[in-house]
Amino acid sequence: MKPTLLPLSLALALPVAAGGAAPVPAPVPGAVDAAKVALLVDLSAGQTLYAKGAEQRFLPASMTKAMTALVAFDLIAAGKLREDDVFTVRPETAARWAGKGTTLSLRPGERVRVGDLLRGVTTVSANDASVALAEGALGSTDAWCAAMNARARQLGMTGSHFASPSGYPDRGKTYVTARDLVRLANALIRQHPQLYRSYFGHQAMDWRGQRLTSHDPFAGVFPGADGIKTGHTFEAGFNFLGAAERGGRRLVLVVAGLETEPGRANAAKALAEWGYREWDSGPLGSAGQVIGAVKVQGGDLRRLPVALERGFTLAVPRGTQPAVATRIVYDGPVRAPIAQGAQVAGLEVRIEGRTPHYLPLVAAEAVHPAGPIDRLVNGLLGVFE
Repeated sequence: MKPTLLPLSLALALPVAAGGAAPVPAPVPGAVDAAKVALLVDLSAGQTLYAKGAEQRFLPASMTKAMTALVAFDLIAAGKLREDDVFTVRPETAARWAGKGTTLSLRPGERVRVGDLLRGVTTVSANDASVALAEGALGSTDAWCAAMNARARQLGMTGSHFASPSGYPDRGKTYVTARDLVRLANALIRQHPQLYRSYFGHQAMDWRGQRLTSHDPFAGVFPGADGIKTGHTFEAGFNFLGAAERGGRRLVLVVAGLETEPGRANAAKALAEWGYREWDSGPLGSAGQVIGAVKVQGGDLRRLPVALERGFTLAVPRGTQPAVATRIVYDGPVRAPIAQGAQVAGLEVRIEGRTPHYLPLVAAEAVHPAGPIDRLVNGLLGVFE
């Protein structure tokens, strides 16, 4: 069935007036050129500001641990794991991971809190902590990886696969795309905001009387930075999944394949600063705002009001005055039953000179299957359409 397109008009509170020259953003800083993959997304607007190799598969190295953190956060939110739970380190785990990359130097039989293992994963990128967490929570790394891949599928991470909780070299079995990593970052930030703030964006952690530091090039350096995860192996190069928030604007970026650690830091900071400096932003709509309606088949409603899933902004290159058009796009009519809050359509946003982007629209109310009277009324009304 062909998508149904409904043009509509939204009041856009932009810092510039609509209807001028096509927007041309300032060039991205040269430091970004050294990255084989680079992606900058304004999560507040749902817009891609810059992309190079966004769908290209690459080795994430320890950026894998961002998915390990998400699985742990999901378990905590579901009440299946607690931060003060204590796991006993298996002797074989301690022996296998001793001295392999960054570790917490976990000891055989040592009892460690889940919260400490998580901090080891997110702050210092400890390989042994990620394995001990996986084994303690779900019994094995195989079960943990299954949970990682199930979560990836749920998020639409179609270009990614996880074969370990740590990202330690595994002959290419673990791979990601930059676009998928942004989906992962969005889930961490929006679905688990308190846990995200608690475990990401820290410069160091205390462990056994020592101060273990993070490799994060953002934490404590870039204003507004609060995560997320570095990665590095000889084969993968220097990678980073970063996030920052300034003035209510949330940016997420990926840089990958850099040859040096300073190069990674420079590329990440330059890309994020460009995103804040060279783009204006204004409100597009508020959470729950009804945008229009879509046709329903087999329901007790014939037309279903659809609303913005959350509040969004609109980003335009600074100093430009682009024309903006919006329309509802959906594969319709949508079939009942439909739960309130279920995504049923998208809002296509076209900014002059830019590739269209789409924002999720959800059902503003529930639709139940049509009863006999509903079907009769719907049939009669359909005659006059």
